[in-house]
Amino acid sequence: MDHRPDAEVVEICRDLIRIDTTNFGPQPGPGEREAAEHVAGLLDEVGISSEIFEAGPKRASLIADWAPEGVDTSATPLLIHGHLDVVPANADDWTHHPFAGEIADGCVWGRGAVDMKDFDAMVLSVIRARARAGVAPRRPVKLVFTADEEAGSHYGAHWLVDHHRDQLDGCTEAIGEVGGFSLTVRDDLRLYLIQTAEKGIAWLRLIADGTAGHGSMRNDDNAVTELAAAVARIGAYDWPHKITEAQRAFLDAVSEALEVELDPDRAQETLAKLGSISRMIGATMSNTTNPTMLTAGYKHNVIPGRAEAAIDGRFVPGGREEFLATIKELVGDKITIEMDTLQPSVETEFSGALVEAMQRSLAAEDPGARAVPYLMSGGTDAKAWDRIGIRCFGFAPLRLPADLDFVGMFHGVDERVPTDALEFGARVLDRFLATA
Repeated sequence: MDHRPDAEVVEICRDLIRIDTTNFGPQPGPGEREAAEHVAGLLDEVGISSEIFEAGPKRASLIADWAPEGVDTSATPLLIHGHLDVVPANADDWTHHPFAGEIADGCVWGRGAVDMKDFDAMVLSVIRARARAGVAPRRPVKLVFTADEEAGSHYGAHWLVDHHRDQLDGCTEAIGEVGGFSLTVRDDLRLYLIQTAEKGIAWLRLIADGTAGHGSMRNDDNAVTELAAAVARIGAYDWPHKITEAQRAFLDAVSEALEVELDPDRAQETLAKLGSISRMIGATMSNTTNPTMLTAGYKHNVIPGRAEAAIDGRFVPGGREEFLATIKELVGDKITIEMDTLQPSVETEFSGALVEAMQRSLAAEDPGARAVPYLMSGGTDAKAWDRIGIRCFGFAPLRLPADLDFVGMFHGVDERVPTDALEFGARVLDRFLATA
């Protein structure tokens, strides 16, 4: 029986977007449980049972095993993971309502369209089509749809590893976000960036304690002044380049494709030719720190006794200790550093049968495809799976228009994904499951 892996992908993506799964942090969001139940229903319709786990009220993640007749039972299960939560969106800023899942200009619009309900929809469309037609994947599949990825995975992937590790027994390889999307170099060549590494996360809280007093008096122990100086030093610091193995492989591929010699110390000039993707790649050339929040005081004429700042820090693989030591030096002795979140960098080799299956499946749908590894600036649930020895790849395949600001879609206003890219991704994933 023939199967159409891309038949449902657009409608599934729209339906998922219509479920508001905004993640506001520790408190329960509006729809993570509803989304998990929706996915469970889609799987149940084709005979795949699943289980929902809650780390807290409505903080729901789903796990399902799919090993139909015809699968190679001697092979280890492939973990396919996607998160169901999304970052907040202000509807007044959007051209189309962020939770309407509208189709316009050839795209599905909405919060989560690329981060990452597109991939969730691709996976569900492919598996439903195969299950209906009785077409097994090469190896068993472990499906995991998580909560809380957008706030550090504490109520999602990390919680599952801590409390239900047995559910992942046997898994040694995984695919998820953010990778597999195309970067057009010329008409006959598109680089498909496969994420093999991601930077570590250090969300820091800086605290300055001083002497409270009247705003009209001189004060040589002003917490705001001390904190502001430390924040300014961190924000202005020029981190030195640290070229990792994954980054070097990507830069070599770009150099070959553009037929230019690429100097890592002047890479930004060459990367600019790649368009908006240069922002993401540029952020992986070194450690980064960005001040994001400031808190102090309650009245003009009262000098507060305490001031606080939040810093979003990211460090390249192998760069954690140097990063922390540099931060300590930059803030000085009068500032206390508290670690709100510290998660490691993740890195694996761009090699092996799984990578070969990615390359084959892409080339079969796009003869101009060339898969290349890259280091991502953000973080994903891969940080949790890496804790238990699972090799993680970002492989959510999309053939994108050359002029689409894909990087700007992540957490941005008017997030959207082309419908033909969704269908392309479903076809690629279908081919991938046949041989992976």
